[in-house]
Amino acid sequence: MSIREDIERREQSRLCPNACFSAFSRGREVNEPSCEVRTCFQRDIDRLIHSKVFRRLAHKTQVFLKPEGDHYRTRLTHTLEVSRIGRTIARGLNLNEDLTEAVALGHDLGHPPFGHAGEESLNSVLEGGFSHNEQSYRVVLKLDPMNLCVEVCDGIRHHTGETLPGTLEAKIIRFADRIAYVNHDFDDATRAKILNEDDLPAWIRECLGETFKRRIDTLTKDLIQSSMGKDNITLSPDKMRAFIELRNFMFERVYHNPAVKPEDQKGRDLLLYLFEYYVKNADKMPLEYQNIAHTDGYPRAAADYISGMTDRLAVMRYSELVVPKGWEKV
Repeated sequence: MSIREDIERREQSRLCPNACFSAFSRGREVNEPSCEVRTCFQRDIDRLIHSKVFRRLAHKTQVFLKPEGDHYRTRLTHTLEVSRIGRTIARGLNLNEDLTEAVALGHDLGHPPFGHAGEESLNSVLEGGFSHNEQSYRVVLKLDPMNLCVEVCDGIRHHTGETLPGTLEAKIIRFADRIAYVNHDFDDATRAKILNEDDLPAWIRECLGETFKRRIDTLTKDLIQSSMGKDNITLSPDKMRAFIELRNFMFERVYHNPAVKPEDQKGRDLLLYLFEYYVKNADKMPLEYQNIAHTDGYPRAAADYISGMTDRLAVMRYSELVVPKGWEKV
């Protein structure tokens, strides 16, 4: 018996019946020999972490564009926080932690520069729309193909949106993602002196906790307790109500507040300029995106190229095109 087979055997004896067992995965788009040491979901974790697209998350905005300070979240730190919250919940429910982690690590790979402002910008010009979850799926399927398991791809694609994923592990990430960004973004907003704890309605603080750390702890524990033994992942009614109101509070006071994020419009305008430029000048994109332009269309290729950029690369490309350079003798 190989090490992988022993791990799979232990999964089947330890995890709850509703878990997604790695031995019974629906497989990959392209069949490949099994690893002797790692399960299929463990291999997917490694593929995601070692990918260049994962490394780029370190230089993509989470909420605040180019913040002054070393302790604000990036898209990468958000992803790691989602992974840890997700694994804690999966462990508490005796579900597959490896599948949960793999979905978490891949869920935001398709986010463009400048956070949600960048997503809104591309969505406004790309025919058929642009959403980061569909783009994340496109990344692992086509742009940086990793041949991930069906369950991991499904979780990445449906971590947000109306369609629910097919596994409980991926449903955990739908909650873990929201628990992470709502509370961690609140922490960043207080660090930026945009909010303080007293701004949050008292009844939400009483229900969920007086600090962002307490609120994460409360929501994580409640999710485990409310989902135990069920074929669904859910919060208790009172915690769900408070959580929805906390999320609405953040959208009103931070995410959609132009007074708080005045640079967002500049980010939108910058990406719109790049999009229009690369649609008209596809030959200025790297070769792989030129090939996409010939098969999927110029707008699709431009959106793929731009969404893969880090914040600093997008600014650099824009500067190269717009900012005059000093004269150089040739």
